[in-house]
Amino acid sequence: MHFRPEEREAFLDIFNASKHLIRQFDGCRHLSLYNEAGLPDVFFTYSVWQSAAHLDAYRNSKLFEDTWRETKALFAARPQAWSLQELETVAAAEAPVTG
Repeated sequence: MHFRPEEREAFLDIFNASKHLIRQFDGCRHLSLYNEAGLPDVFFTYSVWQSAAHLDAYRNSKLFEDTWRETKALFAARPQAWSLQELETVAAAEAPVTG
């Protein structure tokens, strides 16, 4: 999400006011906010949902409606969203046994 520079703090206020409500929404397993390195007005949210039905329930909720209405008024460019399917998670390798 790319925000107008003067709206950056307003977006962070919206996120901070809603993040715990989103995270507590039924089926939300994870929620993160990222900032593009070197571009202070570009943010990404990353959430993990128990199922597509849980995500759809959130997208159809008053919480989403209200949060999105406030957020989209602050954009400098059209936002993009993706629904991803995890293919693989690579765990850290165990240290080799020596000696």
